[in-house]
Amino acid sequence: MKTLIVMLFALLPSLVMAAGPSVPLDKANNDLTDNASLQRGAQTFMNYCFGCHATQYQRYERVATDLGIPADLMIEHMIFDPEAKIGELMVNAIPTEYAAASFGAPAPDLTMVARVRGTDWLYTYLRAFYADPSRPFGVNNVVFPSVGMPHVLEELQGVPSKVYETRLIDGEDVQVYVGIESDGTGELNDEEYDEAVRDLVNFLEYSAEPMKLERQRLGYWVMGFIVVFFVLTLLLKKEYWRDVH
Repeated sequence: MKTLIVMLFALLPSLVMAAGPSVPLDKANNDLTDNASLQRGAQTFMNYCFGCHATQYQRYERVATDLGIPADLMIEHMIFDPEAKIGELMVNAIPTEYAAASFGAPAPDLTMVARVRGTDWLYTYLRAFYADPSRPFGVNNVVFPSVGMPHVLEELQGVPSKVYETRLIDGEDVQVYVGIESDGTGELNDEEYDEAVRDLVNFLEYSAEPMKLERQRLGYWVMGFIVVFFVLTLLLKKEYWRDVH
């Protein structure tokens, strides 16, 4: 009984995470076969996220090989540490203590974040920042309230704000949240920004499981083998029992 209680308490964090946010999630609609998208996502990650978040279980060289990025371009445009070698792990330079003091907690490693949070969650989260002067970095997030992270993609999106519309509910006019709207000062328009976020999430999904496509391809061969083996076994069974019946 005591063991069962301990196991239930151990499962509580995963059960809470599985419950998910109260905000409806948008579909990321990723495509891991789209190498151009993965390359753009990797570039966005390195330029806007890697300053704080590492992907320490990935190597520069593996990413370059998988995504079809020539080694010289990877070194020139995506490895910012002059001391880092292309075969090394993708670890950033920000000290853990500094990150904890600046953001309230160390910036988490993002290698596996797509498997932990889910791609739809990431896609919605990155498009759910809004201006909030009461917060330390001047922004909040609809999906992750009181988030300690600044809106690092604001340069691309512009200054986002919550949008409300008046709806009649139970005979009363009620302000209902309907989404996020940019002020248009970003480098990208709304459609382009959504696409940039989708590319970034695509890269993070790849990072969480680089062998996913290979695993799926192998799965088809395994299922095919099982079907053939089942047919042969059935025929062998009929041949074996033919004289018995």
